[in-house]
Amino acid sequence: MRSYQKMFQSKAPVMFAMALALSFSLASLAGCTSSPAETAVSDEIISQDKAAVPDGKWKITATTTMLYDLASVIGGDQTEVTALMSPGVDPHLYQASAGDVETMQESDIVLYNGLHLEGKMGDIFASLTDQGHEIICAEDGIDPSKLLADEDNPEIHDPHIWFDVSIWMDVAKHVAGRLEEIDPAHADVYAENLNQYLKELEALDQYIKDRVLELPENQRVLITAHDAFRYFGRAYGFEVKGLQGISTEAEAGTADVSSLAQFIADNKIKAIFVESSVPPKNIEALQAAVKSKGFEVEIGGELYSDSLGDEASGDGTYILTCKANIDTIVDALK
Repeated sequence: MRSYQKMFQSKAPVMFAMALALSFSLASLAGCTSSPAETAVSDEIISQDKAAVPDGKWKITATTTMLYDLASVIGGDQTEVTALMSPGVDPHLYQASAGDVETMQESDIVLYNGLHLEGKMGDIFASLTDQGHEIICAEDGIDPSKLLADEDNPEIHDPHIWFDVSIWMDVAKHVAGRLEEIDPAHADVYAENLNQYLKELEALDQYIKDRVLELPENQRVLITAHDAFRYFGRAYGFEVKGLQGISTEAEAGTADVSSLAQFIADNKIKAIFVESSVPPKNIEALQAAVKSKGFEVEIGGELYSDSLGDEASGDGTYILTCKANIDTIVDALK
């Protein structure tokens, strides 16, 4: 049964030394692609390593909850997947602990998003690659033409790729393909898991499109805490505005709040949304600013942005989280 790893913070000097050695051994990654010299790992050595594991499962560490779910589905019974980040954790601000570094070192495969989502962990991924660990980067599975650039900095791409189900299907194909390369003995298993999952993702994509049709086009305006939903907006026909930029490291200024509040009042937007991984104070301040301009806007609910829901919420998978989001959006804006 899949479960999220309980994170721990070790204070042992040895572990801190390990983390520091990894963090500063190489320069930060500019992207996800590594040189052949960095990524070449002997298949023979890997096979010998797996033969020494009693259950024969590949240990995968995934950074985010979205990738944890994806790896669990594609890997199936051949893998044992651990998530570094728990539900509700903001990956933009996440800093790996010494315990995280140890977890990744003990894994056979590390899976991460790229596109600077895990911006504070670049050195660690580079070090693990240099040490011979298999690294899978979701960014590598996406046609660059499908990526959205930051409106303020065209050289930086929006990392929130999971909000377009069609792009997430590309990521699923990439992860499955890499697992087939790493573990060719079970390639047919990964291929079968992928094919089944793609059918489920196609059904999810249609579910979202059907729900969107319940909203008149002039009501398809989504306003959230930070600019995480641009892929969603492009894929499903929403105008999207975030109070903060594509990273939660950016702070919303008074002018930003006032400008967005005026837009909401002028267009009589019915609802705005908080996010599960972002404190609600900024959206509450926006709501108050709208009121000061003579219009009442409701907080339409909480959306999952940089994390899936947890098991207690009943939204603990990618598919359930996407359904919960579109239901919350449509029901609040109708």
